[in-house]
Amino acid sequence: MTDRELLWTVPIFSEIAEADIDAIVRLCTRRKYPKDTVVFFENDPGDILFMIVEGRIKVTILGDDGKEVILTVLGPGDFFGEMALLDNEPRSATAIAIESCELLLLHRADFESALEENRSISRGLVRVLSARLRRANHQISTLALLDVYGRVARALLDMARDEGRRLKDGHIAFRRATHQEIANRIGTTRETVTRMLKDLERQSLIDVEGKEIILRPDFEKAFD
Repeated sequence: MTDRELLWTVPIFSEIAEADIDAIVRLCTRRKYPKDTVVFFENDPGDILFMIVEGRIKVTILGDDGKEVILTVLGPGDFFGEMALLDNEPRSATAIAIESCELLLLHRADFESALEENRSISRGLVRVLSARLRRANHQISTLALLDVYGRVARALLDMARDEGRRLKDGHIAFRRATHQEIANRIGTTRETVTRMLKDLERQSLIDVEGKEIILRPDFEKAFD
Protein backbone atom coordinates (compact mmCIF):
# COMPACT_ATOMS: atom_id res chain seq x y z
CA MET A 1 0.00 0.00 0.00
CA THR A 2 1.36 3.43 -0.94
CA ASP A 3 1.42 6.27 1.60
CA ARG A 4 -1.34 8.03 -0.34
CA GLU A 5 -3.54 4.92 -0.30
CA LEU A 6 -2.94 4.48 3.41
CA LEU A 7 -3.84 8.08 4.26
CA TRP A 8 -7.14 7.74 2.43
CA THR A 9 -8.00 4.75 4.64
CA VAL A 10 -7.36 6.80 7.80
CA PRO A 11 -10.74 8.30 8.81
CA ILE A 12 -9.46 11.83 9.46
CA PHE A 13 -7.90 12.04 5.99
CA SER A 14 -10.55 10.21 3.96
CA GLU A 15 -12.22 13.35 2.58
CA ILE A 16 -9.09 15.26 1.59
CA ALA A 17 -8.49 16.20 -2.05
CA GLU A 18 -5.76 14.38 -3.95
CA ALA A 19 -3.43 17.38 -4.09
CA ASP A 20 -3.72 17.92 -0.33
CA ILE A 21 -3.10 14.23 0.36
CA ASP A 22 0.08 14.41 -1.71
CA ALA A 23 1.23 17.43 0.30
CA ILE A 24 0.72 15.54 3.58
CA VAL A 25 2.42 12.42 2.22
CA ARG A 26 5.56 14.43 1.59
CA LEU A 27 5.65 15.37 5.28
CA CYS A 28 5.31 11.79 6.56
CA THR A 29 8.04 9.27 7.28
CA ARG A 30 7.84 5.48 7.59
CA ARG A 31 9.36 3.58 10.47
CA LYS A 32 9.44 -0.11 11.37
CA TYR A 33 8.95 -1.44 14.91
CA PRO A 34 9.78 -5.08 15.72
CA LYS A 35 7.37 -7.14 17.80
CA ASP A 36 7.22 -6.11 21.48
CA THR A 37 8.82 -2.72 20.78
CA VAL A 38 7.44 0.20 22.81
CA VAL A 39 6.43 3.01 20.45
CA PHE A 40 6.04 5.40 23.38
CA PHE A 41 5.52 5.22 27.13
CA GLU A 42 2.80 6.82 29.21
CA ASN A 43 3.92 10.32 30.31
CA ASP A 44 6.41 10.67 27.43
CA PRO A 45 6.27 14.01 25.57
CA GLY A 46 4.01 13.68 22.54
CA ASP A 47 4.74 15.40 19.24
CA ILE A 48 4.01 12.70 16.63
CA LEU A 49 0.82 11.25 15.12
CA PHE A 50 1.19 7.57 14.19
CA MET A 51 -0.73 5.73 11.46
CA ILE A 52 -0.50 1.96 11.08
CA VAL A 53 0.60 0.61 7.69
CA GLU A 54 1.11 -3.01 8.80
CA GLY A 55 0.83 -4.90 12.07
CA ARG A 56 -1.04 -4.27 15.30
CA ILE A 57 -0.50 -1.93 18.23
CA LYS A 58 -1.92 -2.30 21.73
CA VAL A 59 -2.60 0.84 23.75
CA THR A 60 -2.26 0.03 27.40
CA ILE A 61 -1.83 1.37 30.91
CA LEU A 62 0.88 -0.26 33.03
CA GLY A 63 0.60 -0.13 36.82
CA ASP A 64 3.56 0.27 39.17
CA ASP A 65 3.04 -3.37 40.17
CA GLY A 66 3.36 -4.50 36.54
CA LYS A 67 -0.36 -5.05 36.08
CA GLU A 68 -1.60 -4.16 32.61
CA VAL A 69 -4.95 -2.90 31.38
CA ILE A 70 -5.38 -2.98 27.59
CA LEU A 71 -7.43 -0.03 26.38
CA THR A 72 -7.58 -1.04 22.72
CA VAL A 73 -5.82 -2.96 19.96
CA LEU A 74 -5.34 -1.12 16.66
CA GLY A 75 -4.58 -2.39 13.16
CA PRO A 76 -3.82 -1.15 9.62
CA GLY A 77 -5.55 2.14 8.81
CA ASP A 78 -5.92 3.11 12.48
CA PHE A 79 -4.10 6.07 14.00
CA PHE A 80 -2.99 6.88 17.54
CA GLY A 81 -1.07 9.47 19.52
CA GLU A 82 -3.39 12.35 18.57
CA MET A 83 -4.42 13.31 22.12
CA ALA A 84 -0.99 14.65 23.09
CA LEU A 85 -0.90 16.70 19.89
CA LEU A 86 -4.29 18.25 20.61
CA ASP A 87 -3.85 19.18 24.29
CA ASN A 88 -0.04 19.50 24.57
CA GLU A 89 -0.07 17.08 27.50
CA PRO A 90 2.18 14.00 27.92
CA ARG A 91 1.17 10.64 26.50
CA SER A 92 -1.83 9.24 28.38
CA ALA A 93 -0.97 5.56 27.76
CA THR A 94 1.75 3.25 26.48
CA ALA A 95 1.73 1.97 22.87
CA ILE A 96 3.40 -1.37 22.13
CA ALA A 97 3.81 -3.33 18.89
CA ILE A 98 2.27 -6.76 19.47
CA GLU A 99 3.59 -7.92 16.10
CA SER A 100 6.09 -6.45 13.64
CA CYS A 101 4.71 -3.07 12.57
CA GLU A 102 5.33 -0.40 10.00
CA LEU A 103 4.02 3.03 10.93
CA LEU A 104 3.61 6.33 9.14
CA LEU A 105 4.69 9.30 11.29
CA LEU A 106 3.49 12.91 11.07
CA HIS A 107 5.05 15.50 13.37
CA ARG A 108 3.07 18.01 15.41
CA ALA A 109 3.83 21.14 13.37
CA ASP A 110 2.87 19.42 10.12
CA PHE A 111 -0.28 17.96 11.68
CA GLU A 112 -1.33 21.38 12.98
CA SER A 113 -0.75 22.96 9.56
CA ALA A 114 -2.86 20.25 7.92
CA LEU A 115 -5.64 20.88 10.44
CA GLU A 116 -5.65 24.61 9.69
CA GLU A 117 -5.73 24.08 5.93
CA ASN A 118 -8.28 21.25 5.75
CA ARG A 119 -11.53 21.58 7.69
CA SER A 120 -12.45 18.03 6.70
CA ILE A 121 -9.64 16.74 8.95
CA SER A 122 -11.22 18.47 11.94
CA ARG A 123 -14.62 16.96 11.10
CA GLY A 124 -13.09 13.51 10.75
CA LEU A 125 -11.19 13.94 14.00
CA VAL A 126 -14.38 14.87 15.88
CA ARG A 127 -16.15 11.78 14.51
CA VAL A 128 -13.34 9.44 15.50
CA LEU A 129 -12.88 10.94 18.96
CA SER A 130 -16.63 10.72 19.56
CA ALA A 131 -16.59 7.05 18.55
CA ARG A 132 -13.68 6.40 20.89
CA LEU A 133 -15.48 8.15 23.74
CA ARG A 134 -18.54 5.96 23.14
CA ARG A 135 -16.28 2.91 23.20
CA ALA A 136 -14.70 4.06 26.46
CA ASN A 137 -18.18 4.49 27.98
CA HIS A 138 -19.02 0.99 26.77
CA GLN A 139 -15.89 -0.43 28.42
CA ILE A 140 -16.59 1.36 31.68
CA SER A 141 -20.17 0.06 31.81
CA THR A 142 -18.95 -3.45 30.99
CA LEU A 143 -16.45 -3.42 33.85
CA ALA A 144 -18.89 -1.84 36.29
CA LEU A 145 -22.10 -3.72 35.53
CA LEU A 146 -21.23 -7.20 34.28
CA ASP A 147 -19.88 -10.18 36.19
CA VAL A 148 -16.67 -11.78 34.98
CA TYR A 149 -18.53 -14.25 32.76
CA GLY A 150 -20.34 -11.39 31.06
CA ARG A 151 -17.10 -9.42 30.69
CA VAL A 152 -15.39 -12.32 28.92
CA ALA A 153 -18.37 -12.70 26.59
CA ARG A 154 -18.47 -8.97 25.86
CA ALA A 155 -14.73 -8.93 25.14
CA LEU A 156 -15.19 -11.72 22.60
CA LEU A 157 -18.07 -9.86 20.95
CA ASP A 158 -16.03 -6.66 20.75
CA MET A 159 -13.06 -8.44 19.19
CA ALA A 160 -15.33 -10.24 16.73
CA ARG A 161 -16.90 -6.95 15.61
CA ASP A 162 -13.60 -5.11 15.44
CA GLU A 163 -11.47 -7.77 13.74
CA GLY A 164 -13.75 -10.61 12.63
CA ARG A 165 -15.16 -11.80 9.35
CA ARG A 166 -18.63 -13.26 8.84
CA LEU A 167 -18.58 -16.79 7.44
CA LYS A 168 -21.16 -18.24 5.05
CA ASP A 169 -22.77 -20.24 7.85
CA GLY A 170 -23.31 -17.10 9.93
CA HIS A 171 -20.44 -17.74 12.33
CA ILE A 172 -17.86 -15.02 13.02
CA ALA A 173 -14.14 -15.89 12.93
CA PHE A 174 -11.50 -13.63 14.43
CA ARG A 175 -7.93 -13.64 15.72
CA ARG A 176 -7.35 -15.83 18.75
CA ALA A 177 -5.99 -13.44 21.37
CA THR A 178 -3.97 -14.89 24.22
CA HIS A 179 -5.88 -15.56 27.42
CA GLN A 180 -3.67 -13.00 29.15
CA GLU A 181 -4.57 -10.34 26.56
CA ILE A 182 -8.28 -10.97 27.11
CA ALA A 183 -7.75 -10.86 30.88
CA ASN A 184 -5.93 -7.54 30.57
CA ARG A 185 -8.85 -6.09 28.61
CA ILE A 186 -11.41 -6.82 31.31
CA GLY A 187 -9.51 -6.71 34.60
CA THR A 188 -9.41 -10.39 35.53
CA THR A 189 -6.90 -13.25 35.58
CA ARG A 190 -5.65 -15.49 32.80
CA GLU A 191 -6.85 -18.56 34.70
CA THR A 192 -10.39 -17.16 34.88
CA VAL A 193 -10.44 -16.46 31.14
CA THR A 194 -9.21 -19.99 30.40
CA ARG A 195 -11.97 -21.46 32.56
CA MET A 196 -14.67 -19.29 30.97
CA LEU A 197 -13.57 -20.08 27.40
CA LYS A 198 -13.62 -23.80 28.11
CA ASP A 199 -17.14 -23.40 29.51
CA LEU A 200 -18.27 -21.53 26.39
CA GLU A 201 -16.82 -24.33 24.25
CA ARG A 202 -18.67 -26.95 26.30
CA GLN A 203 -21.90 -25.05 25.66
CA SER A 204 -21.14 -25.09 21.90
CA LEU A 205 -21.24 -21.27 21.81
CA ILE A 206 -17.68 -20.90 20.51
CA ASP A 207 -15.09 -23.02 18.69
CA VAL A 208 -11.33 -22.57 19.02
CA GLU A 209 -9.61 -23.60 15.81
CA GLY A 210 -5.89 -23.00 15.38
CA LYS A 211 -5.23 -19.27 15.53
CA GLU A 212 -8.91 -18.30 15.44
CA ILE A 213 -11.93 -18.18 17.71
CA ILE A 214 -15.28 -18.75 16.02
CA LEU A 215 -18.48 -17.39 17.53
CA ARG A 216 -21.63 -19.32 16.72
CA PRO A 217 -24.92 -17.46 16.07
CA ASP A 218 -26.30 -18.59 19.44
CA PHE A 219 -23.44 -16.73 21.14
CA GLU A 220 -24.61 -13.40 19.72
CA LYS A 221 -28.20 -14.14 20.73
CA ALA A 222 -27.11 -14.99 24.27
CA PHE A 223 -24.78 -12.08 24.94
CA ASP A 224 -25.59 -9.23 22.56
